[in-house]
Amino acid sequence: MDPTCSSESIYNLIPSDWKEPPPPPRYVSVFKAAVKDEKQKFKTAMKTMGPAKLEVPSPKDFLKKHSKEKTLPPKKKLERNEPRKPPVPLRTDHPVMGIQSEKKFINTNAADVIMGVAKKPKPIYVDKRTGDKHDLETSGLVPKYINKKGYGVTPDYIRKRNEEVKKAQEEYDNYIQENLREAAMKRLSDEEREAVLQGLKKNWEEVHKKFQSLSVFIDSIPKKIRKQKLEEEMKQLEHDIGVLEKHKIIYIANK
Repeated sequence: MDPTCSSESIYNLIPSDWKEPPPPPRYVSVFKAAVKDEKQKFKTAMKTMGPAKLEVPSPKDFLKKHSKEKTLPPKKKLERNEPRKPPVPLRTDHPVMGIQSEKKFINTNAADVIMGVAKKPKPIYVDKRTGDKHDLETSGLVPKYINKKGYGVTPDYIRKRNEEVKKAQEEYDNYIQENLREAAMKRLSDEEREAVLQGLKKNWEEVHKKFQSLSVFIDSIPKKIRKQKLEEEMKQLEHDIGVLEKHKIIYIANK
C-alpha cells in the first residue's frame, strides 16, 4: 500500500501553505560607495598606461656612475691622548649619607609668593567673536613709535646737509656781490625800477595806439613794413616789462 495515499500519512501533517523563509540580507559596508568612487577615479586616471599627469624627467638628470653607492664618512684619526671617562666606582665606595638642609622650603616659597610683585598679563587683542587672541605688541595698534624721544626730529644728516646748502648759497651770493662790485654794477632802487616800469608801459600804450590806427587793408609794402616794425616794438616792450616785473633786483652797468 502506498503510504502517500493514506490519510494518516506523516506528509499530510505538513501544512500546504507553508513557505521556506527568505535568507537573511547580506552585509553591506557603509564605505562601499566611497571605495567604488575611489576605485573608479584611479581606474580612469590609469587608462593611459600610467598616471595622466606625470612629470617628464630632465635629460640632465641621468644616472651617473657610482651615484647609488653609499659614501662612507671620512676616516677619523684616533687620538690616544683624549681624556677618558671617569672610572666606575668600586663596590666599597658608598655615597655620602645623612646630609640635611635646614631651609624650610614651604615657608620660603610662601614668603616669595606673598612678597613678590604680581606679574603683569601680556597685552593681547581679540579680533573675532570666537575669541582668537593675538599679541598686541607686534600688531601695530600700539603707538610706540610716535612716543619715542626722537620722533619727528630732523635727522642729523639732513640738518647737516641743509647747513651745507645754506653755506654754499651764502658763498655764491657773496661771490656774485663781489663780481658786481668789480664790474661796477649799479643796483636800481625800488623807485627807479618802478619809474622805468611805468615808462615802458607808457611806451607800449603809445606803440599799441599807433598799431590800432593802422589801415585795415595792408595792400602796400610800406604799410607791411610799418606794421611789422610796430609788432616788433610791442613784443620787445612786453619782454622788458615781464623781466622787470619778475625780478625785484635789477643791476645796470655804469657808463
